Amino acid sequence: MTTTSVMTVSRSTLGFPRISARVRILLWLLVVMAVALGAVAVTVRSILQRDVDHRISQLLTQETGEFANFVPQGVDPDTGGRFDTADRLLRIYLQRQYADPDEELLGLTGPAGDRPDIIRQRRDLPPDTALWQDTASLTRIRSSQDSFGTLERPQGELRWAKVEIGPSAGGQPGAFVVAFHPERERAVADKTFWMLLALSGVALLMTTGIGWAVAGRILAPVRLVRTTAAELTEQDLTRRIPVEGRDDIAALAETFNAMLDRLERAFAAQRVFVDDAGHELRTPITIVRGHLELMGDDPADREETVRLVTDELDRMSRIVEDLLLLAGAERPDFVRPEPVQLAELTADVFVKVRTLGEREWVLDGVADREVRLDPQRMTQAMVQLAQNAVQHTVPGQRIRIGSRAVDSRAEGDRVELYVADHGPGIPPEDAEVIFERFRRGTSRRGTRTSGAGLGLAIVRAIAEGHHGRVELRRTEGGGATFVLTLETDS
Repeated sequence: MTTTSVMTVSRSTLGFPRISARVRILLWLLVVMAVALGAVAVTVRSILQRDVDHRISQLLTQETGEFANFVPQGVDPDTGGRFDTADRLLRIYLQRQYADPDEELLGLTGPAGDRPDIIRQRRDLPPDTALWQDTASLTRIRSSQDSFGTLERPQGELRWAKVEIGPSAGGQPGAFVVAFHPERERAVADKTFWMLLALSGVALLMTTGIGWAVAGRILAPVRLVRTTAAELTEQDLTRRIPVEGRDDIAALAETFNAMLDRLERAFAAQRVFVDDAGHELRTPITIVRGHLELMGDDPADREETVRLVTDELDRMSRIVEDLLLLAGAERPDFVRPEPVQLAELTADVFVKVRTLGEREWVLDGVADREVRLDPQRMTQAMVQLAQNAVQHTVPGQRIRIGSRAVDSRAEGDRVELYVADHGPGIPPEDAEVIFERFRRGTSRRGTRTSGAGLGLAIVRAIAEGHHGRVELRRTEGGGATFVLTLETDS
């Protein structure tokens, strides 16, 4: 069988730079802002370009429509009648029109396949862009079967529209052409686009400064948490983070402080536990070492020494087993609940504990109810309580074992398993400490035993593993009653 080990390597170990949360927040903010502002600029440019195209199309349609209406309705001012030639019609119409700065109004006469004669307005258009000087483009427009079109020329894009004029008697055909140069209009849109980009850049710079300050202010408590965590040691867990406000950062600080409280209690309990465990294990080791050092050659002396050493080693073994059991109480599988008939469990426990000592054992009562619990752990807890009762009573005294169901509106439905004795009882000052590890109380009741003070701690661990509790109550007539209380799911 081969074992594959997985090694986790941090980014800093590989040489990658560590990026702080403040920088990451700022980078994400800048990315989002840049995308949003870029999208706005591109959208505005697209809208402006679309408006330019729409306005040009409307202008071409309007100009050609007006000329088309003028053809049948126009009157020659010299004759007072209709125009007899296309040349005369175009000249009179162009004299009456005012073109836009980027617009050309032209009249073309002659056959469609020949080079046309040009009739134009007096305009100060740049010679390199004017359509009337581009014979090739005029020929293409005159020969085209379409009424509207676009020409891509080296001088720039050209949008055009035309209206054909049929030949009159003895005259030549002609055409009215409207040409529009959209470069200036589109340059305005592009200028607006670049202006928006420049403003966006200024906004990003302002956002960088403001975002850096705001992110630093928001993350200041987080940095304080990190600094506090870095300064914490196992010996000093007393530092706490000041909580201000009611936001998520304040909630984080409260959670971190609560964690420090739990860690401080856990380390304190661990130190006490280690000290007590060391003390409890040091005593039998000292006894064993002392007897072995003083052991002589006499067979009887050797036999007595071996007996004492074996007894102390057995006690150490029990302490270690109890410690391992308490350590396992933190695991989620410490108890394995299953449906159990409480009456049957109570009767089984009663039968088992009767052999612990010569006492007046009484099965006080049983609860006829099914509950979910770990029967082995619960039996272990009840036997431990019975053993505790035996150690603190004398032969012939009564010990009662039982279980009962309690229905309460205030506390809910629950079941109780109990062990009651009629011994000397437990002083009030000891009632608060007897369930702690290695605590036997300030005043021992009954006979002295060799226990390490872990039995009732094990009982409490089993009860808490079932989400219940163990309580100490006074027995009517004198004595102590230990009650295991478990909540039911009814």
